[in-house]
Amino acid sequence: MKKPFVNTILISCLSLCAAPVFSEGSGADHAGAEVPDAVIAEQRRTLAENTLFAGFGPQAPRDIDRAGGSNRVRFGTAPDYREMNLCNIHFHESAEHRGGEFTTYVGNGDGHGYGSGYAYSGALSAAELAPFDQEVGATAHGGLEPGDTIEVHYVFTTARVDPGPTLGSCLSDAIGNPQLRVEAQVYVLVNDDAALDFTRLTRLEKKNGLTQAINIPSDTGRPVEYAGSTTGPGYNEKGSPFQVTWSVRPKVAKVSIQSVAKWLAYNPFDEDHAHGVRNLVINPDLLSEIGR
Repeated sequence: MKKPFVNTILISCLSLCAAPVFSEGSGADHAGAEVPDAVIAEQRRTLAENTLFAGFGPQAPRDIDRAGGSNRVRFGTAPDYREMNLCNIHFHESAEHRGGEFTTYVGNGDGHGYGSGYAYSGALSAAELAPFDQEVGATAHGGLEPGDTIEVHYVFTTARVDPGPTLGSCLSDAIGNPQLRVEAQVYVLVNDDAALDFTRLTRLEKKNGLTQAINIPSDTGRPVEYAGSTTGPGYNEKGSPFQVTWSVRPKVAKVSIQSVAKWLAYNPFDEDHAHGVRNLVINPDLLSEIGR
């Protein structure tokens, strides 16, 4: 099935990719076809049942335009990302979060997140949407195309670690409970070499002994910060036990699909495709109150 006109890829830092410890789903992220609303409703019912009175903290992703939430589990806000170590970068096809400039629903996923997300609200030119003659991040449903959206997750930890594949790279034998933070950014892919360069957006440098992503956008709106969890389709029916401070930028930026293809061909995180998404968490019992 041809993907909708503008699937949004939100580049957020915390829907960590499939890892034995920090699991966000399997390599079958995109297997299957769009599913009925009843399947998503059943997944949400099962999630509520499996987390009821189980002590889970607030979950992610969420609608960043809605501040409400009744989950009472509290944990300390992670430091500013510039005071932490960048441990992983990955992205999801379509936005896991909702809000800001990504509010148009694309469609239900298949239980692994494919097709779930929100479309970019801005207009793209015919030139920006021109077909790209290279396969980008191929999956069972085909590769990424101009007009697709991604949510990029820049993941940070207080553990003294080196960046690497999966969220397991954010943990350390020396620190059993590091603080975690995800800086999330949504991008729309365009066939334009003059757009933002993804290899530059993910460039790493050491600063004061800490690994940093030095070019995270600073002009895409004031980030919405909230207490949540790890994400990914592996948590559609169960709660994530990890506590994460999220920082989600509300505006979408255009990124060159050519540069995304180049990054997927070689990066230190072994990423070669876009990951699936977790259903938007809407149960107030599983959400924190934004601003508290």
